[in-house]
Amino acid sequence: MKAGDDHQFCAFLPQSFLLREPGSNYVTGTMTIHSEEHVVDVHVRSGVYSSDTIFDYSHGYIATRLFSRNACFIMKISKELIPELEEIGRLAFETQTMRNVYSPNNVWAQFQPGTSVLGHLKDWLLYGKSIERLCSGLPLYQLVATEPLERIDGCASAGIPSILGLKICEQLISTGS
Repeated sequence: MKAGDDHQFCAFLPQSFLLREPGSNYVTGTMTIHSEEHVVDVHVRSGVYSSDTIFDYSHGYIATRLFSRNACFIMKISKELIPELEEIGRLAFETQTMRNVYSPNNVWAQFQPGTSVLGHLKDWLLYGKSIERLCSGLPLYQLVATEPLERIDGCASAGIPSILGLKICEQLISTGS
């Protein structure tokens, strides 16, 4: 290794960040960036709002396991909505070092209740091993990006606290009454 190559070498080591609740020093979770695999692994521990989320940039999917619902929610990564891997790393570094950086970015997504499936071999080939480890044996729901909703009663929060929130909502079906 030549002088000056150590920065390039460090880019492939996993980087871990503490995720703090906006406006406080309370740690709500951790985020680890695996640059070599193009995967971000997020663990949020916040009681009923606890979740694990995988951003798999190689396969192009996000999977969130909401512990309160005992289910996994999967969404295709949209470049218009989801920051690139490097951007998430930069925001996490700034948030951890400055402690006053807060991004109000939220991605709103809906799922249709009653439409879950269990993952099969073809699903895991599409979604990748990281998501398979997270979601295997759980009902899988496909998420669709939506505009922010006025009624958020059936919504759950996940994602990366203070960097990128995922708002996962049930799609309400009109009964015509």
